[in-house]
Parts: sequence; C-alpha cells; structure tokens
Amino acid sequence: MLAIPVLQLMNDKDYNLCLTLLAGRGGLGKKIVIPRIQKPGLALVGRTECIHEGRVQVFSKTEVAYLESISPKEREKIIAKICNPNLTCFVFTCGFEPSKQMIDECEKNNIPLFVTPLLTFTFVNRLNTFLDDHLRASTCMHGVLMDVFGVGVLIIGRSGIGKSELALDLILRGHRLIADDVVNIKKQPPSTLYGTCSDIIKYHMEIRGLGIINIKDLFGIAATRDHKIIELVIELEEWNPQVAYDRLGIDEHQYNILGVNLPFIKIPVRPGRNISAIVEIAARNHLLKVGGYHAARQFQERLNQEILAQTKDGKDEWKSLE
Repeated sequence: MLAIPVLQLMNDKDYNLCLTLLAGRGGLGKKIVIPRIQKPGLALVGRTECIHEGRVQVFSKTEVAYLESISPKEREKIIAKICNPNLTCFVFTCGFEPSKQMIDECEKNNIPLFVTPLLTFTFVNRLNTFLDDHLRASTCMHGVLMDVFGVGVLIIGRSGIGKSELALDLILRGHRLIADDVVNIKKQPPSTLYGTCSDIIKYHMEIRGLGIINIKDLFGIAATRDHKIIELVIELEEWNPQVAYDRLGIDEHQYNILGVNLPFIKIPVRPGRNISAIVEIAARNHLLKVGGYHAARQFQERLNQEILAQTKDGKDEWKSLE
C-alpha cells in the first residue's frame, strides 16, 4: 500500500499548503494512505466510527462553529473522544485556532495538529492535488514515449534496437516527444496511465554516434509534451525468420503496467522496413478501433460471409444436378 509520512506533508513547498504545526510533533511519522481528506462532522455528533485512520482530518468554519455552539462540558467530551491516538493528523483552515484542550489532547496522543491561513476550498484543492500526486501507483520503464496523432505510444525493446532513432524519425514527421530512455509512469485510478519525463533529461535524447541532443532547441516547443496518457505499447524486436509473426491482426494482445492492460503490438525490425510509417499506421488503426471499426475483423467477417454464400450456391447447384 502506498503511503507518505505526515512530515512530508508539513515540509512540502511545491503546493503552498502553508501549514504550521501546533502540537503532536511525535506523530509526524504517521502515514497518510488514503488520497482523500475527511471532514469529521459526523464524529462531532457522536458517530466516531465514521472517522477513519490514514486520512487528513480537516476542520473548517462549520466544524469550528459547531464546537463553539455547544456547552464546554460537552465540547470537552467530544474532543477527548475524537482524539484517537491512531488518527493521522488534524488541520484547521482559515486560521482558526483550536482550543487548548484540542492542542493538549493532540500532544498527549501524538496526533499532528496543524493550522493554515488558507480558505477551506483553496486548501482542500491543493491538498487533494498533493495527495493525488504522491499516492498514485507509479513505476519507471526503459523506453520512449511519443504522441503520435494524439495517441500516447510507449515504444519498448532491448537497448540498441533503435527506439531513439525511431522517435527521432517520428519527430521529423511532426509528432511529439514526451520522454526518451526513462519513462515515469503514474496510475490515475481506476485505469489511466500517465507518462512523463524526469526533469534531469527532459527534452533530451541520446542518439548513438551523435550524442545528446535537445529536441526542444532543435525543433521548437511544439515537438515536445510534458505528459501524455499511454494508450498503446509497441515493442521492437529483431526479425527472427523462425517466428511466425501476426499477419492478420485479428487477435489483440495486451501489455500490463501497474495492473492496467494496454493494447500491445510487436514489430519485427530488419533493414528495409519503414518502422516509423508502421508506428504511424498502428496509431491510426488504434484510433479506428477506439471508434468501433476493426479492419481485420471486418475483413474476416466479409470473408466468412463469402465462403458461406459460395457453399450455399454449391449445394443448390448439386441439388439441381440430382
């Protein structure tokens, strides 16, 4: 299960969460495992079973106003009940100051207690983005990710097979590079995979014999993209005359990444084959399949109908001879 410590939430600078720790420093190692915040409204009226561990608990104006509206005795009872030592952390938005009892209970139970001056809507949006980015399933793959006719094509294969050269040829044909050599992949639930490039090698490509080149500088910003949904996986492999390669394309193969099955094609490489043109056609054909048109299956269906028609005509002719 993916998890991030509360300490990472407090130290973040990229999302401008503006958090100030008031209590519970001993619990900064607790893990956030659920990428959604929770507002403990039901817990404040006694339904403490509805408050979940592993989530950030957000107190907004509504929760603060409710606590202030009840008697001190009842408020003390509720605060003591909701400050379960297993909870991950509390955040008070809009600069609201928690009560002394809340601070003391969080300190005693090692529950990190934060306050932020941000409005609830702003804070929740930023926090959701932070959690979404940090709690996604992710992996890295050796390959090249291209945008070909709007289709995110992940090109894989052994080192030296010609992936970067293929990508360069596709760029010359007007397509766009997302990542070369190392592709960072993150899963957006339930089944969307986004591919990006690390900041270190962004826009760069290695061509054997030529060295490192910068695609953005050579071809302009229009030749690159920062991220793309991966829709098709193509593997390059050396041509093997002993292998019976698919010549019809009726059966569809899949490639699994992070539990998501993607359409998968193997393309044998040998001198004289225009691989960039084949990749372009594969992308166009994928778009047709997404639109509901499968050329190979349509051809098979017409062929079967023709065979049935000829078989029927043959039977009728045989009956007439009898």
